[in-house]
Amino acid sequence: MNWMKLMRRAARVSLVGVFLIILAGSVVRMTGSGMGCPDWPRCFGHAIPPMSEEEVLWKPNTEFHKKEIIVYNEALWVAKSDFTSGSEIQLDQNWEKYTKHDYAIFNAFHTWVEFINRLIGALTGIPILITLILAFFAALKTKKWWLFAVAFATLFMMGFEAWLGKLVVDGNLIPGSITIHMLGAILIVLFLLMLIVRSKEERINSSKRTKNTLALFGIIALIQLLLGTQVREAVDHLVHDGILDRSSWLALLPPIFIVHRSFSWIVIAVLYLALRFSKKDGEQLGLGKRLIPLVLLQIVVGVSMAYGNFPAYLQPLHLVGSIGLLAVVFERWLKIKTA
Repeated sequence: MNWMKLMRRAARVSLVGVFLIILAGSVVRMTGSGMGCPDWPRCFGHAIPPMSEEEVLWKPNTEFHKKEIIVYNEALWVAKSDFTSGSEIQLDQNWEKYTKHDYAIFNAFHTWVEFINRLIGALTGIPILITLILAFFAALKTKKWWLFAVAFATLFMMGFEAWLGKLVVDGNLIPGSITIHMLGAILIVLFLLMLIVRSKEERINSSKRTKNTLALFGIIALIQLLLGTQVREAVDHLVHDGILDRSSWLALLPPIFIVHRSFSWIVIAVLYLALRFSKKDGEQLGLGKRLIPLVLLQIVVGVSMAYGNFPAYLQPLHLVGSIGLLAVVFERWLKIKTA
């Protein structure tokens, strides 16, 4: 049995799943659905989230289950045990106040957007676990134990992301934790690419200069992505302050937006160097056809967001495109064999 080939297939499926998680997470943030489920890993204490507000309100003569959450008097309350309610609510006897945060709003759309995001994350854990098992047998056969180490690190990071997701919810979307959450997803993408590319013997001859410049471009692209997350957090602060008129956001953004916009010229300059050096090496890497469309797409989407009143539907495209660009750069970098 070709364990290596099976491992690569599982890793590819996992990679698709991770990008779906990133997309779903971006949609969650775009729609403001991050607190659609106030608890974790359940949602209002249910394995399957409620469909209507009626399901999260107290009702007489109704069976409630332990850890089930209701909204009452603009607060969240958790059932202490299984019981059947009487004609009047008895908070002291049957309920305890949810104290991890004070967000007590039910919105069915937000709840299900957040739940689908969590579901995709849970399902993606399955092929990643399978990848780890197959990597063990592949390492056992080939003695390449780094395969198992990287696969284990991937599964560990998935667990870390789940734990961090709990902290994000418990902290009512703490801005810093959201950025770390995204960085964790990027690291998982890079781990999976390492398993897929380096488990093959296929390499592309290129100069050390090209490889180093491509690495520099990847670092510059990552910095640009991080600057973009800071701009996004600045937008979140505007929304939190009640400034909902998107046409006014551009004028109110802090200087980080100017830095992010201007940094694009550095991205283009380093890309030009990488393409130039690659061309001198014979263009075997195919950087032009892979990177130029992605960079142009990011520029067009970024300009459209800034000067088109920040349309919400472009936000997931901008984030997924940025991480996709990093993935392509890393995949090409891994394939290079220097003389």
